Amino acid sequence: MTALAAPPLGGGRGAAWPGRPPPRRPGPAAWDGPLDRLPGVGTGVAARAAALGLRTVGDLLQHLPFRYERFDDTRSLARDVPVGSETTLRVRLESISVRPTRRRRLRIVRAKVTDESGPLWASWFNQEHLARMLKPGDELLLRGTLRAGSPPELTVKSHEILGRGASEGLHTTGLVPVYAGTEALPARRIREMVDAARPLAAAAPEALPAWLRHRLSLPAIADALIAVHFPRSRGEARRGRRRLVIEELLVLQLGLLALRRREGERRRGIRLVPTGALSGAVRQALPFELTPEQVRVAGRIGRDLRDDRPMRRLLQGEVGSGKTVVAALAICHAVEAGAQAAVLAPTETLAEQHVATLSDLLRPAGVEPVLITGRVPRAERERRQVALATGTASLAVGTQALLSGGIEFSRLGLVVVDEQHRFGVDQRQALSARVEGTGGVAHLLYMTATPIPRTLALTAYGDLAVSTIRRRPPGRVPVETRWVREEDREEAYESLRSELRAGRQAYVICPLVEEGEDAEARAATSEVERLAAGPLAGFSVGLAHGAQRLDDKREAMRRFGEGDTDALVATTVVEVGIDVPNATVILIEDAHRFGLAQLHQLRGRVGRGESPGLCLLLGDPAGEDGARRLEALTQTSDGFRLAELDLEIRGEGSILGVRQAGPTDLRFARLARDRRELAEARYAARRVMADDPTLSREEHRLLRAAVMERFVDVPRLLDG
Repeated sequence: MTALAAPPLGGGRGAAWPGRPPPRRPGPAAWDGPLDRLPGVGTGVAARAAALGLRTVGDLLQHLPFRYERFDDTRSLARDVPVGSETTLRVRLESISVRPTRRRRLRIVRAKVTDESGPLWASWFNQEHLARMLKPGDELLLRGTLRAGSPPELTVKSHEILGRGASEGLHTTGLVPVYAGTEALPARRIREMVDAARPLAAAAPEALPAWLRHRLSLPAIADALIAVHFPRSRGEARRGRRRLVIEELLVLQLGLLALRRREGERRRGIRLVPTGALSGAVRQALPFELTPEQVRVAGRIGRDLRDDRPMRRLLQGEVGSGKTVVAALAICHAVEAGAQAAVLAPTETLAEQHVATLSDLLRPAGVEPVLITGRVPRAERERRQVALATGTASLAVGTQALLSGGIEFSRLGLVVVDEQHRFGVDQRQALSARVEGTGGVAHLLYMTATPIPRTLALTAYGDLAVSTIRRRPPGRVPVETRWVREEDREEAYESLRSELRAGRQAYVICPLVEEGEDAEARAATSEVERLAAGPLAGFSVGLAHGAQRLDDKREAMRRFGEGDTDALVATTVVEVGIDVPNATVILIEDAHRFGLAQLHQLRGRVGRGESPGLCLLLGDPAGEDGARRLEALTQTSDGFRLAELDLEIRGEGSILGVRQAGPTDLRFARLARDRRELAEARYAARRVMADDPTLSREEHRLLRAAVMERFVDVPRLLDG
């Protein structure tokens, strides 16, 4: 697991301090100092940096380059620089002027410069301010493309004025870092700010103890920062970044291990010892045999429920893999042991679907679920609440409000949370606090039909034990997936009409609800009218979306489920929990606007009966990522392979919160590429926690502080 020892880091341009003694080592306060204390950084620049989240010296030095440009060292014309090549020249300015052109908004700044081999012209486009800034006699580094002439001419891409404080060659020679910036604060200005902050890298807090740095061959934090911002080679930059990535993932893993330890040691669970009477009746009544994976996972959950340590387990599986059956057996286990169970769903629609499904599965056991939502009439709701409080009702189904709306349970032993991928670590901890009663803490079983890449499972779900059902039960029909371009739209409609004429049903998914939200995307409300009057004339077409009144949406779902509607135009409200076996085709408009996981979930709405399913992806993506997603859907139905690709394309989103994609709350690590670093961090975290579970030793003081800062919403995380 350990890496090879790396050569010392911390070189790069400006490494030496010629003619003057090295500066005194800055104190820790310098790391948290404001940016406007840096040389050449005023309050205006600091304000623009704050818009990027860069408020302190530490923020700035942890704003890593996202790539590097490889520039050669300075050359001269005497060295036979080929015409048409890009090069860096060190020159002296002779004269400079601004030349108008026939194009109204184009101005050319032209300068005569010389190097050791003679004169040449240098030109910039639309940078008139340079004629005021640059003076004859200035020494410059010019980066640009050489053109033939007498004398030759250099079209300048970037430049530096030497002798004015910045490190020589900062923008024009060697490996030049490129930073994410804004128009108000471009990468060039950030580069200069980082250069000004370079001496303060020594103030970076060293959270990793020496023994761990030695074990993993990691440089000191200050050396790693210098290596990333001022690398002498790409290998040096990689080693510096590796140190930062491992530290970040280590802090995350330590916090997640502490969460699991706290759940297991500080809170006592309700020991649920089953009789087998109810679960046996349910299994005997099933019209199919459980798969080996279902049997294995059900057994693992059963062992967890018998333990007095509260279960915190994630059950992930493909769409249609049989997770609900496993959950039903766990519910039987809890009820047999004299406890109650609750099923939480993200929406009322999905809660109602669970009531219908569980009623059928649990009828042989005599367990009848009660639905608790805002739509239940008040008198009936109060009757059901009394049944739960007295223990005469053993199973409740509802949304998260079920555990926060003043509802009491007699002895809540198991909570099943469906579509748990919508919740992060913080939300799971809040839920754990809510299921703690006088008799102990309820067991928690989280379920998701969105497959989770292993790297993400070890981070975002590192506080949970993970069980996986990979294969769908035998007999499930395949779903054919086609990517359809706009010019072939009518062909897609004909495929859809063919299924409807055969007596089957179809979904049409739109990304938006109403026109005007995005002129380029189809909206459900206008699409239902267009389809009913045109391509689907003669068929009944319904509408379902999240902005509808609940009664209208429920009625649309009911009519489609009972076969009264041929086609249902909908938004992603049908993504999960909708089971219509007669629906065999789904057409997804603007499919490139959806993520891979969401497309895979939508595809899972068809092929649930005896007839083969068909998924039509309509879209003309402008970018490469959208094309990659649609192509991947046509190549595989393996949700786990798609999840890995989705992680690469969309990023890991929020680890501790609820955001599922977009900007990550990991500062340095990227799970799609840092698999080895994650393995090393997990190894190190287990070693540290085994030796010092509360991180109370002096050598772990800063590491403890970093964990507590990262998990600020989890009180007493590292208490002994």
